[in-house]
Amino acid sequence: MLTVFQSQVSEPHRRVHWQRRVQDNWLHLIMVPLALLWVSPLVWILVTSLKTNVEVFDQSASFWPKKLNFSNYPSTLSVAPFGTYLINSIIVTGSILMGQMITITLAGYAFARLKFPFKNLLFTLFLLQVMFPIYAIFLTNFVTLKEMGLINTIPAMIVPFIASGYGTFMMRQSFRQVPSELSDAARLDGCNHLEILWHVYLPLVKPTLIAFGIISVVTHWNDYMWPLLVTNSEDIRTLPIGLGLLAKADSGADWPRLMAGTTIVVSPLLLLFIVFQRRFIDSFMHTGVK
Repeated sequence: MLTVFQSQVSEPHRRVHWQRRVQDNWLHLIMVPLALLWVSPLVWILVTSLKTNVEVFDQSASFWPKKLNFSNYPSTLSVAPFGTYLINSIIVTGSILMGQMITITLAGYAFARLKFPFKNLLFTLFLLQVMFPIYAIFLTNFVTLKEMGLINTIPAMIVPFIASGYGTFMMRQSFRQVPSELSDAARLDGCNHLEILWHVYLPLVKPTLIAFGIISVVTHWNDYMWPLLVTNSEDIRTLPIGLGLLAKADSGADWPRLMAGTTIVVSPLLLLFIVFQRRFIDSFMHTGVK
């Protein structure tokens, strides 16, 4: 009798288990082709960077090079001052990231936990910049920087991006998820707002900070239009502009070298995402950003 009862109870569980396995298998069948589709351009860039220029335009040649040609990488670095471009990109991207981390943290905490007049109205106005494309304010920013005498300087590529409406929104959402009892307990212990922010809130919103950091780095590392607009000297230009100049050479685009340069530019971003991908995904689960 007990055996019959156990078999009746376990049968629905087996059915549910198999249904879940079938659903997972179907999901994998859908996601694997999508993942291959996403990876295919990266594979093409890497393979092209290892070919000769003749193999690129030879229609009878196979997809894989007959012989791996690693000489495209050092020759690319010698054609243009990519070392200078790399240093400039690191300075610009790192400076923007540090500035944004400070501003979005302070602004997000203020909008989430402080009480002051017209807070909701100010937050709405602050988010308006997210609704406008960045190209719509290029002219205004350019004129402002020209009046300040910053055109063709490193700060010209940094100053307009110190604040971020999207980053402020992410931090506000994360801070609102933290129980207010924790800040109340810290306040009873004599902590001020900065101490509460540093010791209570920031340790709990690290995934959001890392996620926004990745978004910020990718955005400004790949930025082409603004650095091209405010700079005219090779000494302060960044990697995307270097790739653009390499593609517009007088002798025509040397695709293996161009793909080698693209690999050099993209590799740090891929490594960054691979290292922090779990934190990046966790952040959207905690901030309520779907």
